[in-house]
Amino acid sequence: MTEQERDLRARLVTAGVELVAEGGVQALGLREIARRAGVSHGAPRRHFPTHRELLAAIARQGFGRLTDTLAGADAVAATTGTDARTRLDGLARAYLGFAAANPGMFELMFRHDLLEGSGVELRRTTLPLFRTFVGLVSEVHPRSDDPASATAALWSNLHGLAQLRTWGSLRLITGSESVEPLLRTVLDAHLGPATR
Repeated sequence: MTEQERDLRARLVTAGVELVAEGGVQALGLREIARRAGVSHGAPRRHFPTHRELLAAIARQGFGRLTDTLAGADAVAATTGTDARTRLDGLARAYLGFAAANPGMFELMFRHDLLEGSGVELRRTTLPLFRTFVGLVSEVHPRSDDPASATAALWSNLHGLAQLRTWGSLRLITGSESVEPLLRTVLDAHLGPATR
């Protein structure tokens, strides 16, 4: 791939990242991405054989940002010698914070119906995140027979909280936009009560 081709691919992805931040997943039409990148409407097809491949490249940027966000939160916790339960609390808060700050990207990242067939590259990004959570859940519950399933259940609850807040449903359920009481309940249910 030439430097010019790499530059155009990067411009298309950058345009997509900007569009999803401004207008959500529905803003990610090929023509609009091309227009934003300043290229012809056929240019994306020359660099991304399918729309899904372009969407996956955009989502990969989001996963990179989420990885950095979680790594930063965990590094802060790890430097203070924090236990696994407290580190998971920090990671959960960082995950929910990322979702709140990036609702369009967050939706795209987990819309596997839109990204289907482009999974190999995304799995390389998401599996290390999941393994970090599994390792910490294993520390909290060292005798667990299936820490991956326990982690998937925890992650599902966190993701559900993020989605409910994004859709405005938390206010209907709890009368508040705050996830704090629900987050404490979720973490206690999956990890046991935190030592105070």
